[in-house]
Amino acid sequence: MLTLLPAVDVRDGKAVRLRQGQSGSETDYGSPLEAARTWARAGADWIHLVDLDAAFGTGDNRGQLRGIVEELGSQVHIELSGGIRDDESLEAALEAGAARVNIGTAALENPDWTISVIRKYGDRVAVGLDVRGHTLAARGWVREGGDLFETMALLDQAGCSRYVVTDVARDGMMTGPNIDLLRQVAQRTQAKVTASGGISKLDDLRAIKELEGLGVDSVILGKSLYARAFSLEEALRVALD
Repeated sequence: MLTLLPAVDVRDGKAVRLRQGQSGSETDYGSPLEAARTWARAGADWIHLVDLDAAFGTGDNRGQLRGIVEELGSQVHIELSGGIRDDESLEAALEAGAARVNIGTAALENPDWTISVIRKYGDRVAVGLDVRGHTLAARGWVREGGDLFETMALLDQAGCSRYVVTDVARDGMMTGPNIDLLRQVAQRTQAKVTASGGISKLDDLRAIKELEGLGVDSVILGKSLYARAFSLEEALRVALD
């Protein structure tokens, strides 16, 4: 079955969704804790919790996220993301009780550090690959990084166990996932792949399920849930089919 990770993205203390990852494109959805509680009550096994301020370098919501993990971490697994780019931020996330952390920009800007933490923490570390075409996008998606497959080859050698793959152009747009990109990534690595970005309908989940045999085993759900394109309960039924 697919594992579904409802996303709770936090900026200025509020749950928000961005369009194409752009700062200033936020839609406010209220309390992050209430959003996380909603997904937990609806049956989520995982929640993808993101500190957007830390990711954009405009502050952090570390205390608030820690509170969410402390309340819900015994009920659901929590993946923490956003601004995790050094030992301090990584260890703080793990000490808060995160089951897994997602490293994004740091994988591009400090590959040696990223390789070292992959080797140290194993499957508790995932690497986010935010992609335009076959080019990686760095810090807040406003700067280009390196070639997707060259970066993957380096991280594969280090033993990376999971990639979180986002087509930047589709994120928050509800235009459907980039199935070709997901297939290409999955075919080139032994790591597991989490799909992110563009989900708009239940058939998108069915299309991703067809890639399970290649190692695409999970999906982050954001705008589709907040915009009520479908319910988490409906999505879970598809994931279980």
